[in-house]
Amino acid sequence: MTLTVIASTLRGLVCFLTIFPIGRCEGRTCGECDDCFTQASEHMYLFPLIGAFIGLLAGLFAWTLLHILPSLVVGSLTLGLLLLITGVHHTDGLLDFGDGVMSSGSSERKIQVMHDQQTGAAGIALGLITIGTTVFSMAELGIGIIVRAAISAEVSAKLAMVVCAWAGRSTRRGLGKRFVEAMHGRWRNVRLMSALTTSFVTATLLLQTLGVVTLIAGIATALVIVRVSHRSFQGVTGDVMGAANDLARMVSLVTILGAMRWL
Repeated sequence: MTLTVIASTLRGLVCFLTIFPIGRCEGRTCGECDDCFTQASEHMYLFPLIGAFIGLLAGLFAWTLLHILPSLVVGSLTLGLLLLITGVHHTDGLLDFGDGVMSSGSSERKIQVMHDQQTGAAGIALGLITIGTTVFSMAELGIGIIVRAAISAEVSAKLAMVVCAWAGRSTRRGLGKRFVEAMHGRWRNVRLMSALTTSFVTATLLLQTLGVVTLIAGIATALVIVRVSHRSFQGVTGDVMGAANDLARMVSLVTILGAMRWL
C-alpha cells in the first residue's frame, strides 16, 4: 500500500468511527458518504488501531482532570468525551439492542423494534447499567493506570466489533451487512488475525498480562452477544456491533479493576 492509500484508509476509518471532520468527499461531510463506509468495512480489521487513538485522547483527558477534580466527576466527563468523540452512535445501537432482545415475537419483529425511533424500557435499563458501570469503573482507576486502561479498554471495544462481524452472520438488510460480508470474504481469518495481533500487542505493551486478560474478556463479551443476536435476530446488525463496543468497553474496565483488586 502506498502512503496515499494508507492515509486515505485511515482517514475513512477515523471519519466513520469519530466525529472528527477530516476533509470532505462527494460534497458531504466525510463519514457520511459511501466511500467512507466502503473504507471502514473493507479495513475493519484496523478498528483497534483507531480505538487506541480514541482511548489515548480519553485517557489523557482523564489523567489531566484527576489532578483537579473528584474521581467520580472525572469518570463521568471522560465517558462523556468518549460519547462525544464517537457521536453516540454505538450507544444508540446499545439502546436499540436492548429493546430488540427483550421484545417478543419473531426475529423480523425484533429487528423492527430495534429500528424503531422510540427507546423502550429495556433499552433504557441496559443503557443506564452500562453507562453507570463504565463511569464508576473509570472513577476507580488511579492516575498511574488511567491512560493505559483507557487505551486498552477502547482497543478491546473496537476488537469486539471486529469479532462480531467475523463470527456473526448477516441479516438481510442494514449497514451491518456490509461489515459482516467484508469479514467473511476470502481473507476473513487473515483480517481477524491482523486485528488480534494489533490489539494484543498494544494491550500487552500497556498492561502486560492484565492487558491480555482484558482483551479476552472483551472477545468473550462479543461472542456472547453474537450468540444472543443469532437467537434473537438470526444474525448481526449494525446496532449489535454498536452494543458490542459499549458492552466490551464496560467489561474490559471491570476486568481491569477486578484483576487489580485480586492482585
